[in-house]
Amino acid sequence: MTKFYKRIACLFPGQGAQYVGMASDFCSNFSAARLTFEEADTLLDRPLSSVILNGPEDSLTETRNSQPAIYVASMAIFRVIQELFEIKPYLCAGLSLGEYTALTAGGWLSFLKTLPLVQMRGDFMNEACEATKGTMAVVMGLEGEKVEEIVHALNMPHELWIANYNCPGQVVISGTAKAIDAATAAAKAGGAKRVLPLQVHGAFHSGLMHLAENKLSPYIKNAFFLQGESALVMNVPGDFVSDLTQLRHNLTKQVTHSVRWEQGIRRMEDDHVDLYVEIGPGTTLSGMNKRIGVKAPTVSIGTVKDLDQLSKMIREGDHAR
Repeated sequence: MTKFYKRIACLFPGQGAQYVGMASDFCSNFSAARLTFEEADTLLDRPLSSVILNGPEDSLTETRNSQPAIYVASMAIFRVIQELFEIKPYLCAGLSLGEYTALTAGGWLSFLKTLPLVQMRGDFMNEACEATKGTMAVVMGLEGEKVEEIVHALNMPHELWIANYNCPGQVVISGTAKAIDAATAAAKAGGAKRVLPLQVHGAFHSGLMHLAENKLSPYIKNAFFLQGESALVMNVPGDFVSDLTQLRHNLTKQVTHSVRWEQGIRRMEDDHVDLYVEIGPGTTLSGMNKRIGVKAPTVSIGTVKDLDQLSKMIREGDHAR
C-alpha cells in the first residue's frame, strides 16, 4: 500500500547559505522559477536575478543582496515544488532570514509584500553593521546552558549575546570583537572543542542590531499579514505562533534576539512531523536535524536533481512512521 506524508514541515535557510548560481537550474527548467526571478527584479526595480545567477560573489555576499537573494531563490524552488507535487505544508519555519520565506510559503504574507520587507531588513542590518562594528563565532562542543553560563559570568551585557541555538553542541555567540575574544577564551577553558569565527559583516541577533530593529519595526507593524494556511514555528520563542500580534512582535525582535532553532525543531518533533523538507541553497538545516536527532526523515531541495529524492519520499513514503 502506498503511504503519503501528511505532516510536512518546510524549512528555509538563512543568510550564509547563498552561492552564485543558486536555483539557476530551476530557472532553466521551470517557468515558475524564472517568473519568480523576473517578479523580484520588477518589485525591487533592480537586477537582483543577475547578482544571484552571475555574481560576483562579493556582491552577492553583501547583506543588502544576500538576504533578498536567498529569499527569492528559496521561493522559486518552493513554487516549483508546489507545482510538481501539489503539497500543502503542515508547517513552515525558517532560520533567521528564512523566517520571511516561511511566512510567504505558509500563506501569512504575500511575495509582493515580503520581498520589499526583506530588502529593507537587509539594508537596515547593513547600516547597523556599519554603525556599530561587531562579529560572531560558533561554539562547538558545549550545550546552550553552558554557553549561557559563560556569557553571564563574563558580565558584558552590552557587548556579548547568544545569537543562535542551532543544535546540540553548536551555539553561536555575537557581539563586539573584544567580547567575542573573551568568550572564545572562556569557552575553550570551559571545554569547548572549537570556537570558530564566522565571516560575517556584523553582530547579527544581538543588541548591536537595535538600529536595524528600530527602523524595521514600523514596516512590520504596517505589513498586511493574513491568518496563514500552514502552522508557523518562529525563532524568538522557538515555538508555534498563530496570533498575528505575537507574530509581528517576534518578527521585529528577531533582529536583536536569539534564534532558538533547536527548540523550534524539538517542538515540531513533539507535534509528530512526518517529513522535513529543506528548501533553498545548502544543506545546513538537514545537518542540524541530524544532530538534533529528529525521528522523521529530512530531504534537502537545492538543485533540480534533488527533486527525485523528494518524489520518492512523497510517493512511496518509505520512511513514514
